[in-house]
Amino acid sequence: MAVIDVPGFVAELKDHAVDHGFHVHDERHFVETYSLRQVWEVDVHPEEGCGGPLDLHLALEVDPRVLLAFEDAVVELPEDAEPPDEWFFPLSFTWALPPLPDGPDLLRLAIDLAGVGGMDLPLEVSAIDSFAAPTDAPERRLNIVASHSLSLAKILAGEELLCDVFDRSLGVSKFLLDAAPRWLAG
Repeated sequence: MAVIDVPGFVAELKDHAVDHGFHVHDERHFVETYSLRQVWEVDVHPEEGCGGPLDLHLALEVDPRVLLAFEDAVVELPEDAEPPDEWFFPLSFTWALPPLPDGPDLLRLAIDLAGVGGMDLPLEVSAIDSFAAPTDAPERRLNIVASHSLSLAKILAGEELLCDVFDRSLGVSKFLLDAAPRWLAG
């Protein structure tokens, strides 16, 4: 029997996202057959952005070696002892918008979003400019990514609370929703 119920934690993660103002659209679960590495993906967006241009993609990566090492450590612990906080799963947040005819200045956007994400949710902002034809104006596609490490010891103890992270990601989502009409106007 597993020490941590990962599918149960993903269900709690989705419920927690809903509690913080998100609407869940889709969930996918992938298992790599060779390594048994797993990824849970959940597509969400702010409730007020339903039908809007913004999507937020959450991805929880489960490395079986990390999970098994944590389970071995927990099984060897004396009763009432807590496991050390040495094992983590990455949780990534990826925001997506359609191609932007009038894309933002990346430096300005990175500075503005740094204030919204704060220390709880450091963000990486990048973009790709593409040209459909040599005579066309470029279309900018933004790439905004944040990562958060989930402690397996805190998940086991029921203490891995993501309130600050979800509040920050909702703030980033609302910022992008507010700015998107300017960028999409072209």
